[in-house]
Amino acid sequence: MQGTVDGFTYGLVTPVAAFLMAALGAALGLRCTTRSLHASRSWRASWLALGSLSIGSGVWTMHFVAMTGFTVQEAPISYDKPLTFAGLAVAVVMVGIGIFIVGYRGATRMALITGGTITGLGIASMHYLGMAGMRMDAQFAYDTPLVVLSVLIAGCAATGALWAAVTLRGALSGLGASILMAVAVTGMHYTGMAALDVHLHLPPTLPSDLADVLPGDRPAEMIGPMLAGPACFLLLAAVVLLFDPGAVTGDPAPGPRAGRRPRSTAREGVGGVRYR
Repeated sequence: MQGTVDGFTYGLVTPVAAFLMAALGAALGLRCTTRSLHASRSWRASWLALGSLSIGSGVWTMHFVAMTGFTVQEAPISYDKPLTFAGLAVAVVMVGIGIFIVGYRGATRMALITGGTITGLGIASMHYLGMAGMRMDAQFAYDTPLVVLSVLIAGCAATGALWAAVTLRGALSGLGASILMAVAVTGMHYTGMAALDVHLHLPPTLPSDLADVLPGDRPAEMIGPMLAGPACFLLLAAVVLLFDPGAVTGDPAPGPRAGRRPRSTAREGVGGVRYR
């Protein structure tokens, strides 16, 4: 039996909220990546790790905010918690690999392509692992061309976002990079959802209350508490960035004050100038 799938149960509320969560995670993560390029080597890994956690948390949060609007009319949906949280770990690790490559190799073509591709694959892997964690008496089938397109969207947009983050300067360019990354995440998500077909395994005679067929949690009731942790982390990351103006503007740390003469590296001796 073909399931009646609705990805917009609450209209535009969930897509808009999901996009904003993806944009917030991307803004924090890409700013941390930019800041790492101007940090000392001892602090670079810390900024990149914070960026990985921010983008990964934003991707995971975006996915499950969007999934609160996903319903199958004939069956309730529940989620496998270990597999669901495994998706968060995959997103953080793979996004981390991508931005660590860019953070340490710089804005070279190979670094951006490699880092953007791995970041895009991390976004796609998180999505399909999250879908594999859905529990209902049904079989999922995917349209292969649309799946490939979803992965390409994630990889290309993530590469563009990383390029903009590490090569352009200023708050507006940072906002543009964040929006581009959010487009990568949400575009990949809804393209992947468009590729989904649900084939239900239901008894020939359906009861009047379909919830009796497959007991499970309502998506909003189950997903809501799970989002609390990543949402709190994103808030904490935002607070950290607020106390570092360089992370917001993408500019390096200020140098010596204007008009102040740097300390000379030469001394005058009896025989003329003697250098240290």
